[in-house]
Amino acid sequence: WDFLILFFCLPVVIFNEITKKRLLGDLSCRIVPFMEVSSLGVTTFSLCALGIDRFHAATSPQASARPIEQCQSIIAKLAVIWVGSMTLSVPEILLWQLAQDTSPVSGTVTEYCTMKPSSNLPESVYSLVLTYQNARMWWYFGCYFCLPILFTVSCQMVTRRISSTEKKTECRGTKHSQCESHLNCTIIGLTIIYGLCTTPENVCNIVVAYMSPDMSKQTLDLLNLINQFFLFFKCSVTPVLLLCLCRPLGQAFMDCCCCCCEGCGPDTASSEGSADSKLKTEMSSSIFFDKPRESPPPLLALGTPC
Repeated sequence: WDFLILFFCLPVVIFNEITKKRLLGDLSCRIVPFMEVSSLGVTTFSLCALGIDRFHAATSPQASARPIEQCQSIIAKLAVIWVGSMTLSVPEILLWQLAQDTSPVSGTVTEYCTMKPSSNLPESVYSLVLTYQNARMWWYFGCYFCLPILFTVSCQMVTRRISSTEKKTECRGTKHSQCESHLNCTIIGLTIIYGLCTTPENVCNIVVAYMSPDMSKQTLDLLNLINQFFLFFKCSVTPVLLLCLCRPLGQAFMDCCCCCCEGCGPDTASSEGSADSKLKTEMSSSIFFDKPRESPPPLLALGTPC
């Protein structure tokens, strides 16, 4: 979703700032806010899901031998996150529309997006969109800012509490503890980046809600541009941060890049190289689920042909 934001929304915003014309017209005025709000929802619910996963990892009776989750289950969770985020963002499509303004000095016509529901909507839908518009500021602040931060902090506190208690009773493997620490640091880093990038938008929303009559249109446009800049910054930094903090994912990504550059055709590599490749593949396991430790092969009896 970060890629979609950078690929579609960023060029539209840059084109509008340079030419004062809205690329794709009224369609972009509706689609861009929809995708931006959906991006906040995807990040919010993903952080909540990762917090729950870390809690399950800490409270699992056999955390060091936790099986990898099935692909169908992961796809189902991702579908719930994406579909849920897009469903909650549907009012943005009905809330925005394209408007034009003529400069009194130069006489040029500039296009901009305004938050004003269309009067052609049915009465019931129009009232719902107006209700959403009035509650939009606090909905942003509560669902897309407070919820992921409080959820992540709460899950991390409970997880650390359980982990410290278990350390007193039993000693866990060093590799497993390091893996758990890396995953927790990854989630905390994603939450910090998300909180820092969404704080200006929530502050601007509160300021605009209570001081908009005293602010000029240029000031409101500047605040909106700043909010979009922080959103694009978050979408750019989040994948890089995830690849850097999560070593299995970063290693898998580098292996894929090297494979695409050098070619993936069959070669005459030695068995030693194939073993190293197999080891890398096993190390590049799921980000949020730990592979069970493989038990050592049984010892063969002396005197056998092997």
